[in-house]
Amino acid sequence: MQVVQEQLAVAADPAEVGRARRWVRGRLLDLGADPAAGYAETLVLLVSELVTNAVVHAGSPAVLRLVWSRDEGPVRVEVADASGTAPQPRHACPGATSGRGLELVELLAARWGWCPKAGGKLVWCEVDRTDLVDGTAPREPAPLLLDRPLDRVQTADSRSSQGRNGSQPFRISDEPLT
Repeated sequence: MQVVQEQLAVAADPAEVGRARRWVRGRLLDLGADPAAGYAETLVLLVSELVTNAVVHAGSPAVLRLVWSRDEGPVRVEVADASGTAPQPRHACPGATSGRGLELVELLAARWGWCPKAGGKLVWCEVDRTDLVDGTAPREPAPLLLDRPLDRVQTADSRSSQGRNGSQPFRISDEPLT
């Protein structure tokens, strides 16, 4: 199995989120992926959420890594930052304009989690390509229940949250909101 790993240094600046999205789209094209495939757009959204969390909540530079198997396995995204604080999913009020990042990761990623690292932490997620590559429709997404806690599994050496498969992809634009 051939695995490609590429990474991008991200400054502690919210403007870097758009650059991270463009970078991931470019890497997907370089790797021969269809940028319009559902998993590719979902991957771009997840990168956006994880990088946003790193630059906004950690307030320090981060490293974005894309891990791609040439096989039909999942695509993995990792974001390492200098904060040792555990990611805390929030449950935003319906009218709130922020606070849904990790909840989106929980709903869209096949799997996700985090682990402490020397000098900070690493947050990761995986997107399965097989559900959308073969032309079949994705499974129905789990309902978004704002008042329920996210499921978390803790082990002795790391903490992780397990996501659900099969959410509808989101379309992301690099254009600012108006």
